[in-house]
Amino acid sequence: MKKFMMPKKLLILLFAIAPLSMSIAAQETKIAYINSQEIFNAMPEIPDIEKQLSDKQEEIKKNASALETEYNAKLEEFSKVGTNISDAVKQDQQRQLEQISERYQMYIQNSQKEAQELYQKLVGPVNQKIQDAIKSVGDENGFTYILDIATPSSPIVYVSDSAIDATKMVKTKLGIN
Repeated sequence: MKKFMMPKKLLILLFAIAPLSMSIAAQETKIAYINSQEIFNAMPEIPDIEKQLSDKQEEIKKNASALETEYNAKLEEFSKVGTNISDAVKQDQQRQLEQISERYQMYIQNSQKEAQELYQKLVGPVNQKIQDAIKSVGDENGFTYILDIATPSSPIVYVSDSAIDATKMVKTKLGIN
């Protein structure tokens, strides 16, 4: 008699759990997709960001060009002196050229870092705004997933005609067209 008690309890437990698992399986999975690049490019902040980044690049080029000009002027100055100079003077000239070259390399390195930091500072809030809008659209429309077709590493290779494009919804949420 005890042999059948264990299976009966298990059977009762299964009947109790079955409706729960069926309701979980019956939940609809809604998937939408967006084109984040299209949304990003439509953001009103982008022209100003592009201008600021372009201005920074021009400043970097101008200052790098000034250092190149300084180096070339020194090189020309030293070549005019001729070969009849002492080793101490040659070493001093070489050291001066190396210092200018080192300043140039350091400037380029620091400028690239500054430009990257400026980019992050300007673009970070825009990306966060887009992420917030995507989350909001997902929550409001009951999407289980929103996939991005603009991401090169996206595993999406096909989008059917019945798929939901949430790009417009996100743009509307952001107040852009």
